[in-house]
Amino acid sequence: MHEMSLMLSVMESAEQAARNVQAKRITKITLTVGEMNEALPEALEFAFEVLSPQTLAEQAELVINRIKPRSRCLVCGEEFEHDRFCRVCPACQALAVELLAGRELHIESIEVENGD
Repeated sequence: MHEMSLMLSVMESAEQAARNVQAKRITKITLTVGEMNEALPEALEFAFEVLSPQTLAEQAELVINRIKPRSRCLVCGEEFEHDRFCRVCPACQALAVELLAGRELHIESIEVENGD
């Protein structure tokens, strides 16, 4: 389950960012995850539940924004969304495509509560 190690990295980055601004706690972490990236949202949520207790992110909300795959046909230039398995150009039926979106995995935002 590589989602556990991914979430561990997310948690470490979020906690470091919170410490840098002397935050009391993390209230929300928003992730962007591409559907082609192989990280399962349910497994990321489970990893967050396991890793967040006794951290600055304990009881924080985890939001995962999924990004659909989008490609550009290298033959005709058509840009199109598709599922994970079918990347055939809908305009010319070519198989030569370049993936433009769908492999993302990054922290979009971290919301914190200040210690004031």
